[in-house]
Amino acid sequence: MLWDAGQFLNRNTLQWRDPELFAQIKSSWTTRSGTASSDLVFLPKSDAVTSRTFSLSLNGTDFQGRRHGSRNLLKGRDYTVSGNQLTLTATALTELAGDRAYGVNATLEASFSRGVPWRIDVITYDTPVLSNASGDTGGLTIPTRFRGDMLATMEAKYDDGTNAGPANWTSYQQWDAAFTAYTGDSVKLTRDFVSSLKDNARVTLTFHFWSGAKVTYQVTKAGSTVTGTTA
Repeated sequence: MLWDAGQFLNRNTLQWRDPELFAQIKSSWTTRSGTASSDLVFLPKSDAVTSRTFSLSLNGTDFQGRRHGSRNLLKGRDYTVSGNQLTLTATALTELAGDRAYGVNATLEASFSRGVPWRIDVITYDTPVLSNASGDTGGLTIPTRFRGDMLATMEAKYDDGTNAGPANWTSYQQWDAAFTAYTGDSVKLTRDFVSSLKDNARVTLTFHFWSGAKVTYQVTKAGSTVTGTTA
């Protein structure tokens, strides 16, 4: 079952926004596909490259190998397999990262004896940097240098530890309802999120990124004015 509110299937064109996701769904009608514990490898730009290990869910298939474009990666040199553990070597990741520009440096495919391949992106990043901002009850746009990383979710809490935001039964806020990050230069807090805040009560936001990085940011609403500052 896939719960879709329009983010997966374009209701106007009936085209899937993520063809790989649909390929996984379609393959399950007749067989099973192998998967891995993640489809992302984040390499800190300023640190040495180290090997990375994934857990494979074979689902009755046999692991066949790894490819980068038209090139087959070499077992032993580029990757190793032990049981259900797949390891990409530091040597392979260093080559795949190339000049280590921010963002996706290379895309790999793990192939199995049947089903669809599993994609893994090799990404260079540094911890994102947010800047001070001001807005109003219509919302707040926070200038952000993502530096190769991607936003996963956001938490919001008042100084007394209680949850802030329209989803006040949890500190974790909902994408689109409370915040968005669809552009490469900002995180946006929505009208609904800002309007739900108490006056003159500081809120600490914790932004969780897919690399595992966390960045805190503070927001205060005073009347119709909203200010955001780096924590």
